Amino acid sequence: MDIQLITLYAAPLTALIALVYGFYLTKKVLALPEGNNKLKSIATAIRDGASAYLNRQFKVVIPIMFALAIIIYLTLGAGTAVTFLMGALFSAAIGYFGMWIAVRANVRTANAAQKGLNPALSAAFGAGSVNGMLVVGLDLLGLSLIYIWAYLSFIGQGPEIVAAEASRVLVGYGFGAALLALFMRVGGGIFTKAADVGADLVGKVEKGIPEDDPRNPAVIADNVGDNVGDCAGMAADVFESYALTIIAAMILGAAFFGIEGIAFPLLASAGAALTSIFGSFFVKAKNDKEDPLNPLMRGFFVSAFSAVILFMLLAIFLLGNATAGYATIVGIVAMIALLYITKYYTGPGAPPVVGIAKASETGAGTNLIAGMSYGMESAFVSGIVIAATILIGHLLLGFYGIALAGMGMLATAGIILSLDTFGPISDNAQGMVEMAGLNKKAADVTTALDSVGNTTKALTKGFAVGSAAVAASSLFATYFEATGLETINIAEPKVFIGLLLGSALPFLFSSRLIGSVGRAAVAVVIEVRRQFKEIKGIMKGTATPDYSKAVEIVTIAAQRELAIPAAIVISSPIVVSLLGAEALGGFLGSTVATGLMLDLYMCNTGGAWDNAKKFVEDGNFGGKGSETHKAAVVGDTVGDPLKDTSGPALNPMMKIVQIVALLIAPYVITMIGK
Repeated sequence: MDIQLITLYAAPLTALIALVYGFYLTKKVLALPEGNNKLKSIATAIRDGASAYLNRQFKVVIPIMFALAIIIYLTLGAGTAVTFLMGALFSAAIGYFGMWIAVRANVRTANAAQKGLNPALSAAFGAGSVNGMLVVGLDLLGLSLIYIWAYLSFIGQGPEIVAAEASRVLVGYGFGAALLALFMRVGGGIFTKAADVGADLVGKVEKGIPEDDPRNPAVIADNVGDNVGDCAGMAADVFESYALTIIAAMILGAAFFGIEGIAFPLLASAGAALTSIFGSFFVKAKNDKEDPLNPLMRGFFVSAFSAVILFMLLAIFLLGNATAGYATIVGIVAMIALLYITKYYTGPGAPPVVGIAKASETGAGTNLIAGMSYGMESAFVSGIVIAATILIGHLLLGFYGIALAGMGMLATAGIILSLDTFGPISDNAQGMVEMAGLNKKAADVTTALDSVGNTTKALTKGFAVGSAAVAASSLFATYFEATGLETINIAEPKVFIGLLLGSALPFLFSSRLIGSVGRAAVAVVIEVRRQFKEIKGIMKGTATPDYSKAVEIVTIAAQRELAIPAAIVISSPIVVSLLGAEALGGFLGSTVATGLMLDLYMCNTGGAWDNAKKFVEDGNFGGKGSETHKAAVVGDTVGDPLKDTSGPALNPMMKIVQIVALLIAPYVITMIGK
């Protein structure tokens, strides 16, 4: 049996295995009891809020996607338009169902915590694994279907034509996935941080009540935001990174190894999906006293090590070139390095976090200065790792080596997404335990899980940023293939203008999102203050706040801001292309470079401010209610829109400009020239 037939069967079959495993985990999680009526009522409020938000978002997004599909159909053909809609549909499905299981697992995790660590860990990680399996399963299924279409339609014309036709429409699939991810990231990020900032400023600073206190009118909106931002947004983000990296590897692989170069990324991704499933079996605590982070990292490292073995075997026996395997291993090592760098700069009790907490003793100003300093340093260190990854990948196999390194970084995407979704589920569970007044054992277990969840969320943000940067670099390489450019001359004024515009774009994009969070947060603060003033008995616990009002405010604000950032990102490369292909190349390169550094800075700074606040709340430097604590809350408030809104949204932004450039590249060369 030749390699094409093996790929035709193996890739879609593995995709189905991942999806079936996700379905099995869903059934297993839903079979767990929800607990008492108090827990159920809290869960229902969070679930209804999250569903209402996403349903409203899709009403805004769907017409935009269909309008773009018509434009793509008229300019690039039916095949690209269909794959564009397929990528968008799969990305939307992942975001929706990942959130769907998360808002049903949170209450079950809270209830299971009354029995001990392992039951709660199993519930939270099991639900997180559903998200991971959806990402790798649907991604692989979509790419496999495109490959099967190309094979059945063009096999009589030879494998080179199959490769070329598959590559042509794959870009549409990536564009649909990336654009939908942008909408999910932007909308979810605005929602979650506007609610969080509004709840903290009034609840913690003004009223001195705990974070998940049921007396806070914004507490349900805050819990809803954890899901629409961290579950739906992150899943869609990694989905499109995963898709785009494989697409870039398939396109470049055709030039290097022919049909085997296309088959390798698909088969390697299929194997990586299986290693993520294998690693999930090792996520089990030895006893209730074990740090919950240990079993999670065991599963991760088993998955990563298995992927190394698999990639080397495929490189040797499929491509006959061990160098391809080395390129993927470079990506795996780089990804692990980024995780540890992120942990150092943002992890609980890490020196930078303690330094920021100590700086809070002298006020909010010194807290902010310390946080910005560490954040800038972290961006430099992480940037060195990513630069080294790209350099080594290129030295090994040129542009194809860069794409393979990106594949290596995403080899453990299934289990990484499991760790990420574990975070908001644990966060919600901890809040539910507090709001429902469950026993001390449940509180201790969910507090431990929440602490670990905060760490895993920070780690997966580092993973998402790094993989986005390498994916964007891979797409940048395909732009040179599409245009026939070998180099660009930055001394040329038009090219230098492109560089400047590309560097400016991430700042304009981020300013829109941060401003959106600020405007929505002001509305939440005003509403929360109003309820404390007008609804008598909230502080005494004798009256119930109107939780739905805060949910409504941030939902409307998030939808209002969706279209403009997307329009900016899509139109920018089209406008710059009027200066020629080289100027557009400069624009693309500087967008990735500046976007990456800004992304790393914002995510790491925000994460460090968050954990510095938690470090003070744990009883250090005066503890809760102290002036140090108030200063730390201010730092966390400033960092919230950075780490959860504008920073993560830069991931899809960097890739969308590359995809749009690939789509218009033939027109640029034909109509405008180099």
